[in-house]
Amino acid sequence: MRAYFSRRYRLSASHRLHTDSFSEEQNRAIYGKCNNPHGHGHNYVIEVTVGGPVHEETGMVCDMVHLDACVRKEVVERFDHTNLNLDPLFQDRVPTTENLCMKVYQLLVAAFDEAELVRVRIEETSNNSFEYPVSGVLR
Repeated sequence: MRAYFSRRYRLSASHRLHTDSFSEEQNRAIYGKCNNPHGHGHNYVIEVTVGGPVHEETGMVCDMVHLDACVRKEVVERFDHTNLNLDPLFQDRVPTTENLCMKVYQLLVAAFDEAELVRVRIEETSNNSFEYPVSGVLR
């Protein structure tokens, strides 16, 4: 029997949405106020969902302490109170929340093996959220 467990984490980070291959006018047209040369910040909520069999002895999908330690080490300590544009993961890509979501997923899937990483969802604002991967989407 398979079950799922989701846990939420919070971090604050800044970024500037800007692509060097575009002109200043193109960047402003595409990214609007998010292209501010000084950047802007968000209080991100990151939800991590893992899945797997419920362990008979513990009654849990995974050890929450291990999951917390992994997310803290791989994600929170790395990105909290930083400028995402300066992280090597975003050296060649715009640090949109879509890209952040995919990178967080990749970091966690490589580091956490106690259960299957099913999904990472990042809430950027009360109106914007992103998730990766998305299953069951009609194409």
